[in-house]
Amino acid sequence: MKKRVLLGMMCALLALGMKAQSDMPKVTPELEFALQLKVTLGEAFGIDNTPHGRRTVIPITGGTFEGPQIKGTIINGGADYQLNSPDGRTELEAIYCIKTDDGVYIHVRNRGIIANGKDAEGKPTFYFKAAPQFEAPADSKYGWLNNALFICSPEFRQDFKGIVLNVWRVK
Repeated sequence: MKKRVLLGMMCALLALGMKAQSDMPKVTPELEFALQLKVTLGEAFGIDNTPHGRRTVIPITGGTFEGPQIKGTIINGGADYQLNSPDGRTELEAIYCIKTDDGVYIHVRNRGIIANGKDAEGKPTFYFKAAPQFEAPADSKYGWLNNALFICSPEFRQDFKGIVLNVWRVK
């Protein structure tokens, strides 16, 4: 009797698991390339032993950006504020402004994670992704930046002193 009840419960759980899999979303969001930022950086400095960990500040000194619908320069004066934890994880928040070639200023706040770890086989892993948010004048031709989510990923180049960020709009 106990075996039958246990078998019945296992069948019911299996059926529920199959139903849960069939209820999974069938649509995967698409990404559309939005722009590439080439950000020049100043000398980083650190603040050790804060209540939250080690704080690193990296000044943003300028640069350029370009995409299919936008182009311009990065304004000197922003910074990338990073909080480093002993386990190899870094939370970042970069705050700066950009100016389009036609004179429109746009505020950028980019939050993300850098994580060094190991995979299941013990090999080193590196993860670096961020989600920039743009604040553009709503009545400008750049208003589309206000109404979408974006993700970015770095591109490391030997020929550029700074960081290159490729940004995609989530469709």
